[in-house]
Amino acid sequence: MILSGKEIQNRLGRDIFIEPFNPAQLNPNSYNLKLHNELLVYENKYLDMKKENKAKNLVIPEEGLELEPNRLYLGRTKEYTRTEKYVPMLEGRSSIGRLGLFIHVTAGFGDVGFSGYWTLEIYCIQPIRVYAGVDICQIYYHSIEGEYEKYSSGKYQNNTGIQPSLLYKDFNK
Repeated sequence: MILSGKEIQNRLGRDIFIEPFNPAQLNPNSYNLKLHNELLVYENKYLDMKKENKAKNLVIPEEGLELEPNRLYLGRTKEYTRTEKYVPMLEGRSSIGRLGLFIHVTAGFGDVGFSGYWTLEIYCIQPIRVYAGVDICQIYYHSIEGEYEKYSSGKYQNNTGIQPSLLYKDFNK
């Protein structure tokens, strides 16, 4: 079952936390999240799964920032979210996708108990200007059936900013 927008709002502060929350961003069965003003891009042309890949910060100025095709940009949501008993899911907005801008290339599936900002995997098929504060994606919530363990630790939990890949840590287990 997917929660309705009204049910998302009813559960705020109990099972669902979205900070800041703006009722104007609420949809019939989701909530729009905004793009923060910072992006990360990897510095090297070739990336290595077993190594930490260096990334540099870009700031989106008020007049916007033109993104280049065939380059991965990592962004983050302006909103901090947390769930207690629902599975959060993230999707790009259709109006954004129709411009050829992919917001969350993979991994839109969150864990029950995830707490933090969502890192966005942003990719465009042609040059496009993006702006900080735009409603860039939407979060929606599924109920979960059966017993589960609440996600409370991990390499991306309780983040405070954009998270580049930490896959290299998996090789050191």
